[in-house]
Amino acid sequence: MGVMTDCPLCSQPGGELIWQNSQLRVVRVVDSFAQDHPAFTRVIWQAHVKEMTDLCPAEREQLMAVVWVVEQVQREVLQPTKVNVASFGNVVPHLHWHIIPRYEGDAHWPNPVWAAPNDKPLSGLSFVSEAKQKPSESLTKNDISPILGQYWQELRLRLTALG
Repeated sequence: MGVMTDCPLCSQPGGELIWQNSQLRVVRVVDSFAQDHPAFTRVIWQAHVKEMTDLCPAEREQLMAVVWVVEQVQREVLQPTKVNVASFGNVVPHLHWHIIPRYEGDAHWPNPVWAAPNDKPLSGLSFVSEAKQKPSESLTKNDISPILGQYWQELRLRLTALG
């Protein structure tokens, strides 16, 4: 499949480019979701296809290897409560995956990021699971930015190593 001019993921990067090869790209989501979910990452297949089964088995394996690297780096660096991994394509029928680290106390917790934000902020809850924190760490939603740079850097390194 080629490029569809009316497809936003064919005509635009879909976010801030983090890494790419000839088959796919990884982007930092910079739309309205980024405010509440600053490490929201997309893995996008370069060619315009709608479904995973439009790819041959080797291409599916390549795509999912990148998705799993993104999830693993999020878990290691950001230590979320949960990682949401999803591929919908209902709004933009171009094959892409969403990888979103979630934290108790984020604006939408425990609902999907596409749901309306919670009416009341879940104050007092840690942005990083307390069970995984070191005693010297107390990252909150408001001060997660210091580790975001580390996340994007580590992600680039791992993806480059993957090829």
